[in-house]
Amino acid sequence: MGFNVTVGPYSVIEPNVTIGDNTLIGNHVTICENTSIGSDCRIFHSSSIGEIPQDLKFGGEKTKTIIGDRTTIREFVTINRGTNALGKTEIGKDCLLMASVHVAHDCIVGNNVIMANMATLGGHVDVGDWASLGGGVLVHQFCRIGAHAFIGGGFRVVQDVPPFILVAEEPLKFQGVNRIGLKRRGFSVDVRSIIKNTYQIYFRSGLNRKIALEKIESDIINNKYRDQIIDFLRSSERGII
Repeated sequence: MGFNVTVGPYSVIEPNVTIGDNTLIGNHVTICENTSIGSDCRIFHSSSIGEIPQDLKFGGEKTKTIIGDRTTIREFVTINRGTNALGKTEIGKDCLLMASVHVAHDCIVGNNVIMANMATLGGHVDVGDWASLGGGVLVHQFCRIGAHAFIGGGFRVVQDVPPFILVAEEPLKFQGVNRIGLKRRGFSVDVRSIIKNTYQIYFRSGLNRKIALEKIESDIINNKYRDQIIDFLRSSERGII
């Protein structure tokens, strides 16, 4: 344990756990073996961090759970450690996991991610930096959620959600660019316009998506945000919403 760590009554910390400075652990928290927790974290009452996966293929292999600095984990959150497939489950820095969130085995959650109450990640889910999941969002295993994406509360994610966009409805649909979120994070008007124009072609032009990608490459000025979107779309294995 680091300096100035607080552990509440009836909490259990198993062997081979590392806890950084100034981290606060509430009551009735269980932190399982091979877990690393960063500095300045807050883990509220009755959470379970690093328990074995809910995966029948798990054979007791030595895998890890990693929690980044300044992350807040609210009441009754459950985070399962990895399997042999990846070897770890990892939550980034400056994240907020609200009450009753579940993060399954082999998930990678980026920095500054917000998961509202009862949001659930199946195994092997990848969540990009600054993504936000509304309350009760259910994410199917092996899905990817792009950076700065916002998913409305109560919806299912069964395919990949590209970066920088708002999604909602059943089945999940593109609702526009996450304009307010991007503005708050310092994205310029020009950059937001490039992102908007890129997605107008992809989602709303009526073109076949393969042709839409080609049109994006020919019509949208070459820049890192356009390329980030194209790379995400082309690398999808589950398909795009």
